[in-house]
Amino acid sequence: MLPPDFILTRNAQAVEQFACPVVPFERFREAVIQGVADEGRLPALFAAPISGSDALRLTAVLAQSESGDLGLLSCDIGDSYPSLTPDCLAAHWFEREIAEQWRAQPIGHPWLKPIRFQPPRRNGTTESTTQIGITDFFRMEGAEVHEVAVGPVHAGVIEPGHFRFQCHGETVHHLEISLGYQHRGVERAMLAGPTARTIHYMETLAGDTTVSHATAYCQIIESLSKTRVPARAQAIRAVAAELERLANHIGDLGA
Repeated sequence: MLPPDFILTRNAQAVEQFACPVVPFERFREAVIQGVADEGRLPALFAAPISGSDALRLTAVLAQSESGDLGLLSCDIGDSYPSLTPDCLAAHWFEREIAEQWRAQPIGHPWLKPIRFQPPRRNGTTESTTQIGITDFFRMEGAEVHEVAVGPVHAGVIEPGHFRFQCHGETVHHLEISLGYQHRGVERAMLAGPTARTIHYMETLAGDTTVSHATAYCQIIESLSKTRVPARAQAIRAVAAELERLANHIGDLGA
């Protein structure tokens, strides 16, 4: 069960922005950590600017696998806030992305560095201050420990990414991924949509997730417009998504 502060919804259901509860940060932090500790998942943690203010609104999405419920909860933050990551590892990448996008520093984050190496969206900055792939990577030391570097160019349909494996013999002890090699500004392009190119953007976000990304976007539009999808269309989507999932598993097995 999700903590009581969260407003409940379901996948592919729209929620009014102002219906999401806004609580003090400490209460927000405690609720998220408790929700994850109670076998909830943290599929999203993101920030957005508050109109007419320099503050940011931080929103967490918690998911319960058994019930299928999604919980939403928000709080307001400034230029910095106490990091959730030391007590909730699932927030690790999300907080790094928030810091990169909005220059909001999660104080106490164990290893704060860029995720996508994209320009920040705050304070009028338009250029990234870091170069893609130039960062501190985790390293292991010891006899017979070796590093295997893969990418960013891959012999497949996945998007570019640089992977560094820390290995001892046949055992992989650590994998670190560096993204951002093909930032195309799709999110900004979506702001004025939908347009004739919108579905094309969705289908080409990642070569191995064409069906899933397109379906997710369609569900967003359908939920916002309160459109009912015929059962036949839902069945076709399910079959196509399952075929795509199987193709990805088979591709990974052969990699």
